[in-house]
Amino acid sequence: MPSLEMERAAGGRVAGVDEAGRGPLAGPVVAAAVVLAADTPPELAALLDDSKKLSAEQRQAAYRALCASAAEIGVGAASVGEILRLNILHASMLAMRRAVARLRMPPNLALVDGNYPPKLDCAVQCVVGGDGLCLSIAAASIVAKVVRDRAMSRLAARWPGYGWERNAGYATAPHRAALNRLGPTRHHREAFGTVAQLRLALTIAD
Repeated sequence: MPSLEMERAAGGRVAGVDEAGRGPLAGPVVAAAVVLAADTPPELAALLDDSKKLSAEQRQAAYRALCASAAEIGVGAASVGEILRLNILHASMLAMRRAVARLRMPPNLALVDGNYPPKLDCAVQCVVGGDGLCLSIAAASIVAKVVRDRAMSRLAARWPGYGWERNAGYATAPHRAALNRLGPTRHHREAFGTVAQLRLALTIAD
């Protein structure tokens, strides 16, 4: 289970940073930065873990608890156009920078999930598997996932047929089948696997 050990060892104002949505075929990549209160109550800490280990209901409960707590939250995103222009790695770094910039005050240290540091106006420490080790990164992973899933559900209402309210844009079999049946939308990432192959097939057919 993640803990506050890294935040306490670092001292000062520490933000956990993580992203959601590097792998999908559609939609933005979303990042979150979370500064937890030094006296984070144990009942809140018990709700926080790597978002991938939690059910949708558990993530929603943790997100609501975070928003109602003294935690400070910043959220940033990079659009499909930015993903295409920058590539997904650099778009993810951009989303992280935007998330940290939306905190009320800059942190002294950002604990970032993974092994690639974004360029921030503060010290950065990468933590591989950080969403399962560090409580503020776990909180950021939950916020990023919930915010992105909600965004994809809103897009699903405007672009029906792809099942984004269920698959969040990931390459599930129903999503791939819908792509072949309906074609890509402007929210699909043209350079990604199935989408790129479909674009190529349509170009050849023309």
